[in-house]
Amino acid sequence: MQPDRQPCAGGIVFDDQRRLLLIRRGQQPALGLWSIPGGRCRPDESPAETCVREVLEETGLLVQVIRHVGRVDRDGPPGLIYVIDDYLCEVVSGVLQAHDDASDARWVSRAELDTVELSAGLLDALVAWGTVPD
Repeated sequence: MQPDRQPCAGGIVFDDQRRLLLIRRGQQPALGLWSIPGGRCRPDESPAETCVREVLEETGLLVQVIRHVGRVDRDGPPGLIYVIDDYLCEVVSGVLQAHDDASDARWVSRAELDTVELSAGLLDALVAWGTVPD
């Protein structure tokens, strides 16, 4: 039996110092690990709309999508695959603060990226897409 595929989206966001926006997951999957903000698509949403909504819900930052950068498949609970479309975004407004299912949120430099425990495959995807912080 084929696993169900759940559409999801994430936002790759940089500040003016080209630090990457990361959130610490406050819930499963990947509880306690650092990742880009994102989550599951609602039935009536495109992945780009989900990206904007999830970044706002988790960080308090309103973003606009610049472009699609890539797609990854990640294992979910048994019988489920998360199909995640990631988008490069820019901040329109807001003040960074962890909300919703994020227990923390911060801007991370390239050096700091190596000091936090990242969700599986995140760094590889960022490198492949040319979206690691400076």
